[in-house]
Order: sequence, then structure tokens, then C-alpha cells
Amino acid sequence: MSQACIKALNLHASEVLPVKVEVDISPGIPQISIVGMADQAIREASLRVRTALKASGYQIPRAKILVNLSPSGMRKSGSGFDLAIALGILQASGQIFLAAVKDSVFVGELSLEGQIHPVKGMVAY
Repeated sequence: MSQACIKALNLHASEVLPVKVEVDISPGIPQISIVGMADQAIREASLRVRTALKASGYQIPRAKILVNLSPSGMRKSGSGFDLAIALGILQASGQIFLAAVKDSVFVGELSLEGQIHPVKGMVAY
């Protein structure tokens, strides 16, 4: 199908570090897999994102969705990647077009209703 890349941030110790959220959608068993040294909260993002997108009226592609958090050698933690993952899925599936905000960074936790919540501890980048 398609690919997308969304910029996000990772709070690591006292530093805020850039992360690329790369999304690839391809034929296969429908699932969302997240790779790139993600903690439990990020691995659970697939459930939050799927439910939030559905509640917001978007379609979840019936395909294999691979989410890569780069750089892969850095540990990532927290629910702040929810928004970037959701936007990556929407862009890769052709439901939205984000060219106008390609230099923007997206950080936010999604509720099951699709609302965006702030992430504690995140500072301006």
C-alpha cells in the first residue's frame, strides 16, 4: 500500500530527543506491529490508536501495519507516540495528507474517544 513518516519526541532522562515514526502498510494479516525499542505503553498504543481512529470516523486498513520508531537503538517510553502513530496510519492509508506540516512534531496521548491529551513531563523542543 504505502508509507508515511511523522516526527515525534521522546523524553529520555532529562533530554527531549527527536524520533521518526515510520509507518508501512502492506498486504497481510490485519495487525499493528510496533518495533524500535518501545516500552509497554507504546506497544499498547496499537489498541488505543485503533479504537481512537474508529471513534473519530476513520477506517483502520485491513492490512499489515508496521510502525518503526527510529532511531532503533534508543529506548522509547510513554504514551506520547499515540498521535504520531495515528497520523502515520492515516497518511499512509491516504485518509489525510500532511505535506503542509512536514516540519511539525506531533506528541500526544489519545483517548479511546479520539481526544488528544497532553503528555506529562514533555517540554518545548
